[in-house]
Amino acid sequence: MSEVLALESAPSAVQTQRLQRQLQATKRRYIRRSVLLILPLLALLVLGFLTPIGALLSKSVENPEVAETLPETLVQLKNWDGQALPGESAFSALGEDLRSARSNGQLFAFNRRLGYESSHLSSLSGSVLTRLPASGKPVREALLNSVPALADIKTWSTLKHLGQPYTDFYWLAAFDLKKDAGHISAVAPDKALYVDVLKRSLLIAALVTVLCVLLGYPLAYWLSRQPARRANLLLILVLLPFWTSLIVRTASWIVLLQSGGLINNTLIDLGILEKPLQLVFNRTGVLISMTHILLPFLILPLYAVMKGIDSRFERAAISLGAHPFTAFRRVYLPQTYAGVTAGALLVFIMAIGYYITPALLGGPGDQMISYFVAYYTNTTINWGMATALGTQLLIIVLLLYWVYAKVSRPANRPA
Repeated sequence: MSEVLALESAPSAVQTQRLQRQLQATKRRYIRRSVLLILPLLALLVLGFLTPIGALLSKSVENPEVAETLPETLVQLKNWDGQALPGESAFSALGEDLRSARSNGQLFAFNRRLGYESSHLSSLSGSVLTRLPASGKPVREALLNSVPALADIKTWSTLKHLGQPYTDFYWLAAFDLKKDAGHISAVAPDKALYVDVLKRSLLIAALVTVLCVLLGYPLAYWLSRQPARRANLLLILVLLPFWTSLIVRTASWIVLLQSGGLINNTLIDLGILEKPLQLVFNRTGVLISMTHILLPFLILPLYAVMKGIDSRFERAAISLGAHPFTAFRRVYLPQTYAGVTAGALLVFIMAIGYYITPALLGGPGDQMISYFVAYYTNTTINWGMATALGTQLLIIVLLLYWVYAKVSRPANRPA
C-alpha cells in the first residue's frame, strides 16, 4: 500500500517537463531584465570609454595627408620601380595636385607631414608652385632645373611611401626609432627623446608611489586603531584636499617651497640652514607636491582593509609568545597586502599621467610624457604623435592591471 501511495505522489514525466520549462522561462526573464538594467551602463562604457580609445589607437597609425593631397601623383607612382626619376606624367600630376590642394586649403597639413620626415621637404610644395610652368608646357624639365629636391629619387620614394593610408612612423618615433629603406634603426642620439621621457615618467611615478606607501601605511594603521567618532573626524581631514582645486594646491606648494617661502624662512630662522634650499622648479618639488596630492588615494583603500582586520589574531600571536613586531610582521602585515597593492596601483596609474604639477613645479628635465602629449595636441597639432605617446600610457596601465590581477588572485583560485 505504501508503494502505491509513493508512486501516486511522485511527479509524472509530463509534470517534470512542465516544471523544467517554467524554470527555463523564469531564467530567461531574469536574464532579460538583467541585460536591460545594465544596458545603459554598457552604452556609457562603449560611448565614453571604448570609442575614444578606439579613436586614439586609429589616430596613431592613420596617414591621410599625402594620399588626400596627391591622389593623381600616387596613381602615376604606383608602378614606378624607383630606379630612375619618374616621367613627365608624374611631374604634371604633381603640379596639378598641388594646385588643387592650394585651392582646397590642404597644403598646411601636407607640408607638416612632409616636415616630419625631413625638414627639407616641408617647403617642397611652395617651391613647386612658385616655379611651375603654365598649363600645356613641359613640367618635368622646368621643375628639375628649378627644384633640386625633385631631382633626388629619394624624394619621390618618400612621396610614394607617405601615400599609404597607414603608417608606423609615429609608433617608431615614440620609441626613438625610424625606418630607413625598410630597415628599423635607432635615431641619432641628439634626437632621441621619448624613451628617456618614458623612463623618467616611470621613475617619478614609482618614487611617488613608494613615498605614499611609506607615509600612508602608518597613518592608515593609526586611523584604523582610533575610535569610530575620532576616525571619522580624521578621515575628513584626509579627504580635505579633494575639496581644493589641483591648481590651487600646486600653487600653494610653490609659495611654500620657493627660496623665500615659509619652509626655507623657518629653517633659516631656526638656525638649521644658512641659505635657502632649492626645493621648487626641480625634481624635489615635483615629488613633494605629487606625494601630497596622491596620498589620500592610498590611505583610503588601505584604511578600508585595515578596518576589517580582526585585532584578536595579532593579540593571539603575542599571547603565544611572539614578539609584537613579529606578530605584526607575520600576522597583521600579510592581511594588508590587498590594500597596499590596490592603493599603490591607483597612485602609480594616476602619477604616470600627471601634467599640471610637473609643468608648474618641475624644471625642463622633470617633464613627464603627458607634457609632450599636451604639446603635440595643443601646440603643433600633431595628433599622430600625441596619440602614439598616449597609447604608451594606455598599454602601461593595462599591463599594470594585468599584473595586479595576477598578484591579487588567491592561490587556490584557478587562473
